[in-house]
Amino acid sequence: MKTLEHFIENQWVSADGEGQLLFHAVSGQPIAAATSAGLCFQSVLDYARQVGNPALRKMTFHQRGLMLKALALYLQQHLPEFYSISYQTGATRADSWIDLEGGIGNLFANASLRRKLPNESFCLDGDTHQLGKQGQFMGHHLLVPKEGVAIHINAYNFPVWGMLEKIAVNLLAGMPAVVKPATATCYLTQAVVKRIAQSNLLPKGALQLICGSAGNLLQHVTHQDVVTFTGSATTGLQLKSHPQILSQSVSFNMEADSLNCIILAEDVTPKMPEWDLFIKEVRKEITVKAGQKCTAVRRIFVPARHLDAVQAALAKALSQTSIGNPLNDKVRMGALAGQHQRTEVRQQVQRLLATSQLVYGSLDSVQLIDADAQLGAFLSPMLLVNQHPLTDAAVHDVEAFGPVSTLMPYQGIDEAIHLSKLGKGSLCSSIVTASAAHARAYVLGAGTHHGRILVLNAECAPESTGHGSPLPLLVHGGPGRAGGGEEMGGLRGIKHYMQRVAVQGSPAMLTAITQQHQQGAPGITGGPHPFTKYFEELSIGDQLLTQKRLITSQDIDDFAQLTGDHFYAHLSHTNFEGTMFERQVAHGYFIMSAAAGLFVSSGAKNPVLLNYGIDELRFTKPVYPGATLQVRFTCKQKLPQEQTEPTDIPRGIVKWLVEMIDDTDELIGVATILTMVALRPTNSSINSSSPATATHAPPATT
Repeated sequence: MKTLEHFIENQWVSADGEGQLLFHAVSGQPIAAATSAGLCFQSVLDYARQVGNPALRKMTFHQRGLMLKALALYLQQHLPEFYSISYQTGATRADSWIDLEGGIGNLFANASLRRKLPNESFCLDGDTHQLGKQGQFMGHHLLVPKEGVAIHINAYNFPVWGMLEKIAVNLLAGMPAVVKPATATCYLTQAVVKRIAQSNLLPKGALQLICGSAGNLLQHVTHQDVVTFTGSATTGLQLKSHPQILSQSVSFNMEADSLNCIILAEDVTPKMPEWDLFIKEVRKEITVKAGQKCTAVRRIFVPARHLDAVQAALAKALSQTSIGNPLNDKVRMGALAGQHQRTEVRQQVQRLLATSQLVYGSLDSVQLIDADAQLGAFLSPMLLVNQHPLTDAAVHDVEAFGPVSTLMPYQGIDEAIHLSKLGKGSLCSSIVTASAAHARAYVLGAGTHHGRILVLNAECAPESTGHGSPLPLLVHGGPGRAGGGEEMGGLRGIKHYMQRVAVQGSPAMLTAITQQHQQGAPGITGGPHPFTKYFEELSIGDQLLTQKRLITSQDIDDFAQLTGDHFYAHLSHTNFEGTMFERQVAHGYFIMSAAAGLFVSSGAKNPVLLNYGIDELRFTKPVYPGATLQVRFTCKQKLPQEQTEPTDIPRGIVKWLVEMIDDTDELIGVATILTMVALRPTNSSINSSSPATATHAPPATT
């Protein structure tokens, strides 16, 4: 029997001893053994910190994002291999799709976040804070990658998704990872890591894999490390309270199995499309991955008057679910991950049966297609009914981590909210309703106890990813029993792997540190017009102080006539008594337009391809006829853009600070405009013109 190797210190290493046998979930045959005995975990973590971490920290967000994109494309080429191994975990094709392609999708999603981040190894967090009256002392928060290692201790149910959704975030943030998958299914994780190692797309030390026990791994963590855990609440508590975790104040993110619930709202009747959506969603949550999902529905709450009808409809739906060998095209539900998992589920169901009734399925028998119930880890879907959810604690405390869910009645939305909270915190909850009032009441009433809430109705159903599908751009986690942590969440996710530091100083000093022009910092003046420079030639702080323009009453009248904006404050004949204004005032958008007329380079073609947006536009002082307008126009930030097509013009995005000033040198408006600027041509000439207004952002580069 082969013993799985570990990928540590950039090589495949065997551990000592025979190890724990790992079994085929369908045939019951042993397929490998796993042990970590004899490994030096201190050395593993030191390698990540000393080799992987510096390499990743030197890369920019854009480089890391493109690395993730390349890795995702590479892994897609090996999906047939991964699917064949995933079958051994008991997963159907659809189950494996969630694990494999869902995991790769996380790489793509996080790769795309690079476009929201600077081309630096760090990023700014939040807004600038002016700390002095004269504008020469300010503060800003920066996020820098921690100098440690991300340690991921994952669950057995998603051996690929669980790894890829986590490393995608820490790699983008600039931290290496040590992955310790659950032993039962770590052979699938290992197969993916083998391909990742062969790709040579990651720096050395960026990813290491341990197949087997975590041993004394946590004894060697430091305050610069991040530990994430997915699994049972009991195991998570043991890890979270490890003396080294506590003494070093190690960041610990926990995502624990929880008693997630779904609500059928009172407005839904059997004749409504939402009724069918509810039945379909519950059946899916019970049978997908044979119920082995941390997000699976464990508690089903329905109006008391519909209890019998829902029970009958769910029993009918579950009876149509074919169970057996996942390789058989007729099969819709496969096996649990192993015999041990099946034993645990049966034990938990027995506990639930002390106060609940089994109304569908069996603990001991199951009809199979092309499989042996004695050899494989198969289990019948089971639906229980509990008539007294307000007084029975077990149904809110005991989780059977398999194809098991309990149906319960409620009276009124307030009671449904109360029952949902008795699970003491969950990863996700759903309410199926066509009523906005019911949806609002549930979300605001139950939101404190659930990490994510799906409001499902006929309108969103065609595009809904369902109750149990965490999404890369939304946080995945929950309060209380669910662990109190958060994973993913788009840009929020990277903050777990970065240190926030507050920096104070002058605008000039913070500009130099952040490489983003800060308002109040001196600019670089006296050179050619910034719009005549190619992307590479522009420097942060390049600045133009424009000529002045007199604002007249005729200008305001003409703009009103042109746009149709005849708001009373822009009309000269308005009686301004009781208003905020002394007399006719210029349109804010006219001031912005007039500012553009001052800072745009007129005449010949130049490297600016187009102007496609304005951020943070504010009008800070009314402008009356007779005032003058002048613009201080400064290069604020540069963001590179990769070419998506060979015919694309090589270009980057430039953000410009637009400060609009009147004749008293006071700020009357401020904005950030975005332009697309060409790179210096090599063998072809620029065929662009002065900035034209784009109707949409530039093409996405997923």
